[in-house]
Amino acid sequence: MTLNCLAPAHPPASTLQLTTHDTANRIGSVVLTCDPNGGTHPKRDKACTVLASVGGDLSKVTPRHQACTLIYAPVDATAVGTWRGKPVTFKTTYPNRCIADRDSDGVFAF
Repeated sequence: MTLNCLAPAHPPASTLQLTTHDTANRIGSVVLTCDPNGGTHPKRDKACTVLASVGGDLSKVTPRHQACTLIYAPVDATAVGTWRGKPVTFKTTYPNRCIADRDSDGVFAF
């Protein structure tokens, strides 16, 4: 008789809780895991690629080219968790949701 044992699943290398909160009191919150990509982020593959390109440092993300209105409707955005074993704590306020999406290159697009 042979016993086949499954190896335990490897936890993701990176896990971030991403949250947005705007002046209309709308709150969005997703979990993003990378390596392997997963979680509840609607564009997890793109978000993981963006974060990998900056070593998980959201302050270093290059905004993509996209026109946004100048309407001021601030959005607080936070990211808390780990990126490849390093703690991540990021908090900023974007002028509106379009700029949050643009300036984070989709990381806060949920």
